[in-house]
Amino acid sequence: MPHATQPLDVATAELDSVLRGGPFHVALRAAIAARGLPLQRVQHHLSRHGVKVGVTSLSYWQQGARRPQRPESLRAVRALEEILQLPEESLIRLLAEADEDTTDRPPAARSYRAHVAACGVLDRLLTELGHPSSDGGVHTLAHHERILIGSRRELAGRESHHIVRAHRDGVDRFVAVHRGDAGCAPARMAVHALENCRTGRVRTHDDTGVLVTELLFDTRLRAGDTFLFRYGVEDGTAGVSHEYVRGFGSASGQYALQVRFDSAALPARCHRFTQHSPAAPRGGRQELTLSGRHHSVHLVEPRVRSGMLGIGWDWE
Repeated sequence: MPHATQPLDVATAELDSVLRGGPFHVALRAAIAARGLPLQRVQHHLSRHGVKVGVTSLSYWQQGARRPQRPESLRAVRALEEILQLPEESLIRLLAEADEDTTDRPPAARSYRAHVAACGVLDRLLTELGHPSSDGGVHTLAHHERILIGSRRELAGRESHHIVRAHRDGVDRFVAVHRGDAGCAPARMAVHALENCRTGRVRTHDDTGVLVTELLFDTRLRAGDTFLFRYGVEDGTAGVSHEYVRGFGSASGQYALQVRFDSAALPARCHRFTQHSPAAPRGGRQELTLSGRHHSVHLVEPRVRSGMLGIGWDWE
């Protein structure tokens, strides 16, 4: 009987073709087939790279039923390029090219392509600092964030107050990430350690607006220890701001976001929103009333899930 498996040269030619033209799920399926790896083996190789992805998720990805979207999933895609012996950025590029039409989104909303690019940059900056995972050995119990919009309607800065619990011994720092609005200049931003920490190394990437900084604790935590610290980022380097969005790669504790406006630049209206991923439609819209005295609005989530939360505003 003839063998049912494609000859190697045919499978390789098909893979080369779909890596050039996509779509992503077809290219992933062809790459796995060309290497002759069952999904369980692919999952095993990913775990050796420090990335956890279920066999079901891998199956969905290669069927086109789901797309990798969260930061952890995008790290898995980059690891797959190495595991499956593919050219660097080949799968990531196909994901970026599959960016959904964003014509119905607000002008300030970042595209999926921009999100993929920023995640790739973030991975490199974290690795450069010796922190391949943004988890850092702690779980967030509470994160209270205050955003200041300046008199030029710009993102002037933000302040973050974290309460964390260590899940391993020896934790002595936290890696904070800030991403400014389009056109910002991270190299001109300033990081301020405000309470129970000091600033360590700082890395920036102008094209994607990403700033990564170490916040060094004044103690070394043991597993189970809790810790409180506070820091701020002085921005003000971009143009008019329209929203602030915070992404969560996994479930976490309480999150509170407050946006405060300069009295010389008050918005016409404000609203909160949710988003499952950068490529997904926005939902959970709820109008927010600007407080009269402090010119601020806020949202509170008792326990966040993976996805995105944000506050947007219209100037008119």
